[in-house]
Amino acid sequence: MGHLDHAAFGWLTPVLSYAMACIGAALGLRCTVRALGATGRSRRNWLITAASAIGTGIWTMHFVAMLGFAVSGTDIRYDVPLTVLSLLVAMVVVCAGVFAVGYGRDRTRALLVGGLTTGLGVASMHYLGMAAVRLHGEVTYDLTLVALSVLIAVVAATAALWAALNIRSPAAVTVASLVMGAAVSSMHYTGMLAVGVRVTPSGAALPGATAMQFIFPLAVGLGSYLFLTSAFVALSPPTGEREASASAQQSPDGATPRPRARTA
Repeated sequence: MGHLDHAAFGWLTPVLSYAMACIGAALGLRCTVRALGATGRSRRNWLITAASAIGTGIWTMHFVAMLGFAVSGTDIRYDVPLTVLSLLVAMVVVCAGVFAVGYGRDRTRALLVGGLTTGLGVASMHYLGMAAVRLHGEVTYDLTLVALSVLIAVVAATAALWAALNIRSPAAVTVASLVMGAAVSSMHYTGMLAVGVRVTPSGAALPGATAMQFIFPLAVGLGSYLFLTSAFVALSPPTGEREASASAQQSPDGATPRPRARTA
């Protein structure tokens, strides 16, 4: 068995990956809050932004953490199509869960369905990402820990969607984001603890791209997207403020103009 190192760069990758998960969660929660206060296309657009933020945060967290993954006795490469597919899976399933909550009439049912769908999708993203790993040897899994990681993903997703429905204040969103980031990180490292590698020494070239060639640039790009979207959301006025501003513009004194009485 090869020796597995989950933090080859020390605390850098765990801390940075946790930060990415928290930023994605915070942005997703704020966008969902905005969506629930909007209607029509505005609600749809806010929900899409929320899903992309959460999905991007989760995927970036996973692969930033994978930058610190190393196995003694073998190099590691990543299958590019499978890695991209894992990102698309994260986006699609989170979008399905967020839309279930955003448009569901029965909040409890929508929360359960959305949490289960999103949690299974997050777990699928993780294990698709692991399926993209190429090394000299065979990857095995402890099924008990795999099941535990899936359970953590479902619970974390359900808690995230519950927070989106019930939390409004910025301070509460911040606390919820820190908890959600910890839950997502726990899911990832529980899944990684389930991994075992039987190394088969070989001098043959491995297919795929190195983490620095592919994953690092993509993670940096997605991280930049999260920061830019966070700035947009922070500078975008809430729906209530926009409506108040529109009403104020209709009348110089900010009051709704009264119709003039007709004269005979």
